[in-house]
Amino acid sequence: MSDSSSSRRRFLQQTAALGLLYSSRHGFAQMQGQMHDMRQMSPAQKPIPNAPDKNVPMLHVLQLTPFVDALPVPETMGVAHPGKLRITMREIHAKIHRDVPPTRMWSYGPTPLAPIIEARSGHPLEIEWVNNLPTTHFLPIDHSLHGCGHDIPDVRTTTHVHGARVPSKADGYPTDWFVPGKSRTCVYPLKQDAAALWYHDHAMGLNRLNTYAGLFGLFLVRDEAEDSLHLPSGKYEIPLILYDRELTADGQLFYPTSGDPEHPWVSEFEGDGIFINGKIRPYFEVEPRLYRFRILNTANSRFFSLSLDTQEPITQIGSDQGLLSAPADLQHLTLAPAERGDVLIDFSRSAGKTLHLRNGALDILQFRVAAQTASPNPSVSVPKTLRTIERIPESSAITTRTITLDEYEDKVGNSMLMLLNHKRWHEPVTERPKLNTTEIWEFVNLTADTHPLHLHLVRFQLLDRRRFDVFSYYTYKKLRYTADAVPPAPGEAGWKDTIQCPPKTITRIIVRFEGYTGNYLYHCHVLEHEANDMMRPFEVIA
Repeated sequence: MSDSSSSRRRFLQQTAALGLLYSSRHGFAQMQGQMHDMRQMSPAQKPIPNAPDKNVPMLHVLQLTPFVDALPVPETMGVAHPGKLRITMREIHAKIHRDVPPTRMWSYGPTPLAPIIEARSGHPLEIEWVNNLPTTHFLPIDHSLHGCGHDIPDVRTTTHVHGARVPSKADGYPTDWFVPGKSRTCVYPLKQDAAALWYHDHAMGLNRLNTYAGLFGLFLVRDEAEDSLHLPSGKYEIPLILYDRELTADGQLFYPTSGDPEHPWVSEFEGDGIFINGKIRPYFEVEPRLYRFRILNTANSRFFSLSLDTQEPITQIGSDQGLLSAPADLQHLTLAPAERGDVLIDFSRSAGKTLHLRNGALDILQFRVAAQTASPNPSVSVPKTLRTIERIPESSAITTRTITLDEYEDKVGNSMLMLLNHKRWHEPVTERPKLNTTEIWEFVNLTADTHPLHLHLVRFQLLDRRRFDVFSYYTYKKLRYTADAVPPAPGEAGWKDTIQCPPKTITRIIVRFEGYTGNYLYHCHVLEHEANDMMRPFEVIA
């Protein structure tokens, strides 16, 4: 480990002890329920901007006055018959805080908030994705990464609807990119339950930069089962899109590099600026009644650990792939990159008060509760049951696949490469599940990080997590468990498409490969890991 890395790590340990460190995938990622024994993670090492970036004057974001900007709410793009949309990527300049000049960014719309696509289950949707971006990237490209050579265009995109069950040709495969001036039309059958999906760039080698630039948005699928619950809707159903950024003194996005011009990739990124719906630490005016919040973590690397400063629980009613079977009251809602949380918050006991949503110890959103409600029907209640979720029996699995999560470091401890099963993206496919069969995938995490693993095409259920002795695994090729298996906590007991895999732990999921044959992929959703090279293809065969 370099001296600068050691100094940074010591600093983070000190600030964590003071309660100032607000969440990372190492230091504050709190596993839900009874996962206390899996919280022994080292504090985050945030990349230090090195040459040639070290002389860039930076904005001290935490010194900005919080809660001076109203929370924006994205425009909803409803889908009418015959179910066709046209969404255009472009460069924009927008205010992220009252006291910061307009910031250059990329978006799927005219504002930092891409439109919310709202569709119905079973009603196919056709979207034309149009690339009107500039031909030059404004963030530092690492041309040494796979699929990122000097011989291909610096600006290229492909849109993946995360969590959608779609044919392979519409999945946003990393090599299916297209350049400015071009477009691609994809059809989404939407043969799936109501859920909060999302869309983002997935271009090979550029996903981390294109997403950081702003290419992401929310995609809500509705169905009759959800409608029948009469959950808060309209202005009482609010999306909260969370991410973090680093900014220069003039308010422009800053993405750090390693300092090596031949390999500027950094192994992770966590910025001081916490954004919600395009604003830094905004406020939101609410009525004293029940609200529904659709929370999405679009950060490159950061985990969010969310709670209320009143110490009241947050009621989780859904996760990645839709509603849970029953509500779960949580003191903290932990979301890894790409995970979603569908929650209810009741402000009826806080009329006339101010309270905050926190990330760790930092207040990131202020709720200003009105003295009385304007709603004609404020007495919306939390349903006792939400839907039936049948657990997939382990006996139905026809095979178990063991997949290791691997990290390679240089001689001073700097991360150089992340792999799955010791294999790079371009190596031959090794996972070929058969259509309409069930498999168990067990992720053996040999690294010091928690990795959020995402499988395209499918939804799955968490079976359990179990800690093991990594030294014994490496040295003697033997698996020695150090604790009992831990079943899913209530908030993870529903359908998932992204799962947190803690270090020194085997995380088991059970998956039914339904829908379509073709080429798909699975990867870590820490975007820096995915880029180098924690991403592998799989093929669903007939």
